[in-house]
Order: sequence, then C-alpha cells, then structure tokens
Amino acid sequence: MSKKYHFWITGCQMNYADARRVATELEKLGYTSTGRAEDADVIVLETCTVRQQSEDKAYGKLQNLRPLKEKNPDKTIAVMGCVVGVRGNEKLSKTFPFVDVFMEPATDGKPLVSLLRQDDDLYLELAETTQRHAMMDGEVILPTDQRGQLVSAPVSIVYGCSHACTFCIIPQKRGIERSRPIGEIAAEVRSLVAQGVKEVVLLGQIVDRYGYDIPDGPDLADLLRVINDIDGLQRIRFLTSHPNYMTDKILQAVADLAKVMPQIEVPIQAGNDEVLANMKRGYTQAEYRGLVERIHKIVPDAAVHCDIIVGFPGETEAQFQDTYDVLADLKLDKVHLARYSPRPGTVSARRMADDVPDVEKRRRFHLIEALQKEISQERNQRWLGETVGVLVENKHKGSWRGRSPQNKLVFFDDPRDLKGELVRVKIEHAGPWSLSGSLVTANQPQPTPVETIPLTVLEP
Repeated sequence: MSKKYHFWITGCQMNYADARRVATELEKLGYTSTGRAEDADVIVLETCTVRQQSEDKAYGKLQNLRPLKEKNPDKTIAVMGCVVGVRGNEKLSKTFPFVDVFMEPATDGKPLVSLLRQDDDLYLELAETTQRHAMMDGEVILPTDQRGQLVSAPVSIVYGCSHACTFCIIPQKRGIERSRPIGEIAAEVRSLVAQGVKEVVLLGQIVDRYGYDIPDGPDLADLLRVINDIDGLQRIRFLTSHPNYMTDKILQAVADLAKVMPQIEVPIQAGNDEVLANMKRGYTQAEYRGLVERIHKIVPDAAVHCDIIVGFPGETEAQFQDTYDVLADLKLDKVHLARYSPRPGTVSARRMADDVPDVEKRRRFHLIEALQKEISQERNQRWLGETVGVLVENKHKGSWRGRSPQNKLVFFDDPRDLKGELVRVKIEHAGPWSLSGSLVTANQPQPTPVETIPLTVLEP
C-alpha cells in the first residue's frame, strides 16, 4: 500500500504554488494524497504570517496535531512557509518538538525529502520513480483529480521582497527578492498546460520587479513574451505590482500580447503623501494618479485594482479624506480593503503608535467600502449589452462561473459541461461585484490528453 500525505494550506496564492512544488517531490517519491490528516504518513502545513491572526491559526492547527503525533510517532509532520521564515526559528522547535522538519518559504521540499530518504525501501522507490518521471527544473505534477480540471494555476516567478514597506513582515519572512530563471518558469507553465491548465497567474511580492536582481537580465515584459508563446495556454495574469516599477514596457507588453489579460493590480495603500512616506511606499498620490492615466492610455480596456489600508498610525481625518478623494476621482475597478493592525517585527509596530481607534478604523473602512460599491456598480454598467470572452472555472449555485479578461466574475446558464472552455457571453445584468448574461458561443469541450501518472490532490 502506498504511503500518503496530507496538506493544510493557508494564505496567499504563492503559498499554494510553493505547496505544489513540495507535493510534486512527494509524488515522485511514490506518495499519494489523502484529505484526512489521520490517514497520512506525512502531514505538511503551509503557513502564513501576513497578519497575526494567520499566524495564530497555524499555531492552533499545530497544537491540534500534537495528540495525533503522540499516538502515531511514525507520522512525519512538516511545517513550511512564513511562520518558519528564511532565518528559521529555534523558538518554534522548542514550542513544537513533535514537528520533524521546518522548511522556509519557497522551499523545493529537499529537507523533507532528505528526511524521508532515510527509509531504505523508500530510497529504492525514489530511484525508480525519478527515472520514470524524468523532469526538467521547474516542471510540476498536478494531483490526479486536478489534471484536466484545474483551470487557473498560480506560478511564482520572483521570491522574497527587497522593498520593505514599514507595515509589512514579508521581507523578514521570505528574504530578499530572487527571480527564477525564465526557462524554469516556462517549464513549469508548459507542464501545467500539458495537464489541462488554461490560465496561469504569475506571482511575486512585487511582481513587476522580476529580473531586477539579475544584472542585464530579463524583465517582466520579456518573461510575458516568452510565456505568451507557449502553445495551449489561453490566458496570463500577473500580480501584485508596485507603482514605482510598472514601466511603459510592461504596459506595452500587456497591450501587445493576446494572452496577457488587461488587469493591473497596483496598490496605492493611501492617498495622502505624508502617510505614504510613513509607509515607505516611495511615490506620491500625484505620481499614482499619473500611473493610472498611463495605464489607461497604453491599455485602454484595462481594469485597475488596488489595495488600501485605513487607520495607519498617525492618519488624521483630513489624510483619510485624501485617500477617499483619490479613489472617488480615479474610479478604479476594484479595491482590496484592510484596517491597519500592528504586525510584530515590522517598523511600524516598533516605531509608530497605533493611535487610530478601532471604531474609527471601521468607520473609515465602511466609508470606502460604500464608495467602491457605487464605483464598481457604475463601471460595470458599461458592460451591459456587450459580449465578453469568459474562461469558465466552475459551477456556483447551479450556474456556470468564469472571468472576463478584466477579471470580472461572469455567470451564465448552460446544460453542457463547459468547465475550462473559453466562451462568449452577452451581458444582461451588471451588479457591483459580478456580471451575468446569456451564452452566445462556446467551443465544444475537447478532452485534454494527459499522460497517465499517479497523482494526488493538494488539500486547501
């Protein structure tokens, strides 16, 4: 009977991409997946620390695993991701002595593989399966029930971050930025496409800084042109960008390349220059306004998404109003909202008083939430009567759900199995958060040829 593994994953899309790399190594060792930790020989926790709540959730999950390990000491428990960080954590080892291996973010799973190799029988199986699954650097193996079923997949292209905003813990946890070689990224995308994936989302903490750590190396625009040429791939997205590095060259690539979707994720975080300086963002609100103008000039049909933090230390009512006014003027397609909370270890937590009361943070949050609902409703109205291309992802409450090039959620009804198909939908209703309409055309679903390799599922 084959040995089994179980994944528990929380956090951003990059964590899912990292977990997939480790799962690939376990697959090559002959492991299969199980949805139950109780049935697994190897349990892997992929963790997040972007907020204290996320970190506490990981610690709670670990505590729940302690009795399972005590009852079954032969089980292997591994912890990876930002809770561990690039510097490791001796405190973690002392607090959770039953954990067998801790792995830093963006790991390829080698520490876990080395531990499992100590089993001689498993080592022999490894030699056999490695020869059977000859792979290029970067290639991945999808779980069995995801092959031909997973429509969109995240692909990390640059690890870490070297910008260090005062509110962010990521540089400490994921280290300095390191760009992956283009060939390795392309190999991963090709392997995903061969297993049925139709869209890839290229990821980085600051994705538009891809290649900045490589002297005379490629940049994001160069990478987009390479990925755009991969046969069988239908769509490409990338996130999250930083205003300082969103060049006209990148924007022109979005405009020129048919597979790159016109969706730009570029956070402003605040609309007041003093708050932006305290955040160490490196631009002014006027420069951000200029960027949005350039985006719409070069990519006229682009949807612009941004992030906003309300209640940052020292933010006055007038400074908040500046943020409100910028959003009211720019009328962006989507805003990801967050209330500031001090993250231990960050510059803002060490040096700045969290002096905006929580009730005020919530008030400001709801004001922008209401504003953006009006803006989104207004912007979505322009799609009424238009026919848009939709990549179908899954069914939701009996209707098909997919996304337009601008990443708008689109719903429609059809009796056929259209998952993974690129269809055209005429928009008949536009709400603030989604569109809906009637199917105009659809390609007849074709089975995706896939090589028969025993694979398993990543547990969300």
